[in-house]
Amino acid sequence: MCFSPEASFAGGVIISAIGVATVTKVHKPSQLLFASIPLFFGLQQFAEGTLWMTLPNPDYLAVQKFVTYLFLIMADVLWPLMIPLSVLFMEENKKKKPFLRTLLGLGIVLSSYYAFCLLFYNVTPRIMGFHIKYFTDFPKSVALPAFFVYLFVTITPLFISSVKRTRVLGVFMFLSCAVTAIFFTQYLTSVWCFFAALISGVIFWILRDSKRKFIFEKSEVLEKLNKSVESLLKID
Repeated sequence: MCFSPEASFAGGVIISAIGVATVTKVHKPSQLLFASIPLFFGLQQFAEGTLWMTLPNPDYLAVQKFVTYLFLIMADVLWPLMIPLSVLFMEENKKKKPFLRTLLGLGIVLSSYYAFCLLFYNVTPRIMGFHIKYFTDFPKSVALPAFFVYLFVTITPLFISSVKRTRVLGVFMFLSCAVTAIFFTQYLTSVWCFFAALISGVIFWILRDSKRKFIFEKSEVLEKLNKSVESLLKID
């Protein structure tokens, strides 16, 4: 999180706990990647908490570099893949899958670009007030288009998906990003990840309701099956 190491570690613990609870709501293998998103954010918060602790001390430069790149790889490389891929896995409407595959393709291109930048350009994190700013010398001409593609591939799948309530998650993510871009422009990567971590509760809610619906439908099927068996036994 963007405020202090204590906030990051506390957030990491809370979000990871939500992540564990969310995974228990999985009732289809296709939901596992989507359910793991809170765990993903929990690890991110632990990484940034460690960065808060190591930045003031040059003796921990190796640890500092490791957690810096871990945080940025998760934020810039994995996240644009995770959302479209997890939604694609869950999607059962065949008509929507081609568009989701297209978004995943864009996500792969964007992730490859960010991976290239992290390999060949410099990244310097600095504590500025109550935030961490990641200074980079990535190509400036590509920065804004890449950001818009980032938003497109991470938010649009949630509005396309036929999974119930994913649009609520999409709206929440869009508003979180808008607030961050307006009020915390210089600290976008760090602060938006804090807001994005709050979606963990929404993901838990989506999968909890999905599991309840699954159990209800399963019980209805079993009830009908029992009635059919009873009817056959009466005929005999």
